[in-house]
Amino acid sequence: MSVMRAAAVGVKRGWHEQVLSLRSTQDQGFYIFMALVTVGYMFWQRNNVVDEVGLTVPQLILPTVIAVVIAFGIVVGPAYSIAMEREDGTVLRLKTAPGGIVAYSVGQVVLHLTSVIPTLVIILVPAALIFDAGSQRGAAGWLAASFFIVLGLLAMLPIGIIIGSLVPDVRRAGMWGMMPLLAMVALSGIFFPLANLWPWLQAIGQGLPLYWFGHAMRYALLPDGASVMEHGGEWNIAIAVVVLVAWSVVSSVIAVFLLRRVARGQTGAAVLESRDAAAQWVR
Repeated sequence: MSVMRAAAVGVKRGWHEQVLSLRSTQDQGFYIFMALVTVGYMFWQRNNVVDEVGLTVPQLILPTVIAVVIAFGIVVGPAYSIAMEREDGTVLRLKTAPGGIVAYSVGQVVLHLTSVIPTLVIILVPAALIFDAGSQRGAAGWLAASFFIVLGLLAMLPIGIIIGSLVPDVRRAGMWGMMPLLAMVALSGIFFPLANLWPWLQAIGQGLPLYWFGHAMRYALLPDGASVMEHGGEWNIAIAVVVLVAWSVVSSVIAVFLLRRVARGQTGAAVLESRDAAAQWVR
């Protein structure tokens, strides 16, 4: 099977799984709950103005909220699903299917890229209609935000695939997915200024994709004057693009390599052993 045909199969598979996920209350419940909590916080803070930039709290935090929602969805989601599909035999079947790795990888990308859309809609609609929170740069800002969202997705989604390929079993996928992500959030200056950290931690934070994803989203949706709240007091969009592209390329290569290694290492006996271990854990 050609690469293009395998990719087409992956797109179809990913979209089919997304449709099934949208019909599942269990799958969507957590993300809808988090979206509603976020909207509730915005409503609570709707009249508070940040004097340095003359924006309300909902207007100021919306770009960061978008970045964090996307990050959680595309890191934890793939980590859990890949770990689960290693145990149920899905990854084993990749060994015998022509173009299986390509189709599976593309399917994972499509599934998890589209999985964040419902959450973003629940947040963005009331943010725009109730809190006047959106792009302070007009249509050009939304166009830039769309570009940076795609770039952020491509930079961070392979991280979830890497975690899912390395995690020992599905029972630990949540913890292994959450802990690196929480560390990344803490080091990326998402919820507090990066300057509050020690200099060596600031350097680490500026090497992470989430820092530049949040920076780029704030650039797209906030006015020029909001740069005073950034680390260094200015926008560095060229650096943001370079870092996110670099993470996209390097992490994608590593993710595909690990998926191939996992598929080669899977055997029927290993799958049965994983199922038995999971059954014992459930009991």
